[in-house]
Amino acid sequence: MILGDTVIPAGSTKTVDLQIARLLSGTLIHMPVHVFRSENPGPTVLLSGGLHGDEVNGIEAVRRMMSLGLFNDLACGSIIAIPIINVYGFLFFSREVPDGKDVNRSFPGSAQGSLASLVAHTMTDKVLPHIDLAVDFHTGGASRTNYPQVRYDPEDAEAIRFAKAFGAPISMASSLIPGSLRAQGFHMGVPIVVFEGGESMRLEESSVKDAIRGTKRLLASLGMYAHKAPKIRGLRDRHGKHSAPRHLSQTTWVRAEASGLFSFERESGQAVSEGELIGRVRNPYDSYSVKVFAPFDGFIIGHNNMPLVHRGDALFHIGRESEWPA
Repeated sequence: MILGDTVIPAGSTKTVDLQIARLLSGTLIHMPVHVFRSENPGPTVLLSGGLHGDEVNGIEAVRRMMSLGLFNDLACGSIIAIPIINVYGFLFFSREVPDGKDVNRSFPGSAQGSLASLVAHTMTDKVLPHIDLAVDFHTGGASRTNYPQVRYDPEDAEAIRFAKAFGAPISMASSLIPGSLRAQGFHMGVPIVVFEGGESMRLEESSVKDAIRGTKRLLASLGMYAHKAPKIRGLRDRHGKHSAPRHLSQTTWVRAEASGLFSFERESGQAVSEGELIGRVRNPYDSYSVKVFAPFDGFIIGHNNMPLVHRGDALFHIGRESEWPA
């Protein structure tokens, strides 16, 4: 494997610093790429975090897997681990780069483009040609939290297979967004699944652990992880009994019907019944209180942690349980 100008032979481990651009101060910014190669041939898997610089759970998940030595004794294949793709956003605690653009809407990028385009171009030109599949780790944004879940392209049979192997508590189809890393991977014949867990700028241990457990299961299914794969942590049903991973579809956002102080009665990962009270929006002067009800039987995928909401704001993301695609 040759990454940038660095040759990485089988059976070796190296870190390659891919140059992106300079800050206003003149400081050169690199994207550190960690490569772990087995002596035995096999698939090359990209594990990436920090595509949005404020989504720290994904950054910590990739960092911790390296720290635990998870990739030091691969049975076969190679791992490319990038804890932080969007170094600029990470430095400024921001989803975007300093010019306000979203890297995950800037693929394939350009060597003569904006900062976001430069980062996307580096991934497209230097990294994606080497990989066979990828898991991109994310969190909820804008004060919204996501229960640990994996999302896949419903038109990509390989992505469906890898999502099943990952075994997140929640799995769901998610169509490709133009300009995204997943869309670019699809155009290049590389299946990419997205793990979502927790909230931006908030380190959530349970989401990090779910990300690591799912990665172990995926690598085990590929014959790369020689140890016993961890058990899957599921969700309990509406009666609080049967615990199992859930595949959800027909997802919808329940939105605020009034502005005010928002409090939730139910939260991400919990089962709900049609018509069940799941939250309230109250006027700060106590002149009204609006109840929020579940629109159907299902599970809460994510919820809004912002205590102040406007009419139309997203409060709960809910999905119905369904079968996996055939």
